[in-house]
Amino acid sequence: MSLDAYVHISHAPASGQPLIFAFHGTGGDETQLAALVRKLAPRAGVVSPRGDVYEGGAKRFFRRTGEGVYDMDDLATRTDKMAGFVAAHKARHPQVPVLGVGYSNGANILASVVLQQAGLFDGVALMHPLIPWSPAANPGLAGKDVLITAGKRDPICPFPMTQDLAAYFTDQGAQVDLVTHPGGHEIRPEEFTALAGFLNRNAAASAR
Repeated sequence: MSLDAYVHISHAPASGQPLIFAFHGTGGDETQLAALVRKLAPRAGVVSPRGDVYEGGAKRFFRRTGEGVYDMDDLATRTDKMAGFVAAHKARHPQVPVLGVGYSNGANILASVVLQQAGLFDGVALMHPLIPWSPAANPGLAGKDVLITAGKRDPICPFPMTQDLAAYFTDQGAQVDLVTHPGGHEIRPEEFTALAGFLNRNAAASAR
């Protein structure tokens, strides 16, 4: 486990507030979601890593061989690395709820980590995820707060696959909220509203 496995932004949480990990999309960096998370949950802690894989100059968290075609061996290696990074930062803030927020490629690495080590996160917000495989049953997901947002005409993340992912989490006993809009891969206002709700309810729960 290494606190510095990635270039990252880090802000400690205020007393009683959650620690939120933010994962950017392809071509973004550690600043892409960090400011948004701090705006929506100003007293929460934030850790936002920069992807260390490059595709045509665009930063990502794991390799792929084509649109929607993942290098699964590389994904497994990068998932282990990210899980260690999350665990190291989580250990600095014991007994603090830990949340994850990811968009596109960031949602995919976040989902992969959660599927491998469900205990690292209390809740996750997956914005436009694409999980092109059938995850194994995972009882550790029971009770997790899972927000999934999607565009019904997303050319990168086909909506039926998003529905399958939401159904999978529901079948594992997670509390799932699926929020959609009629557009594509862009993030629309209803998604920001849903994300604010997700962060606020988890911040309120941690403060009790």
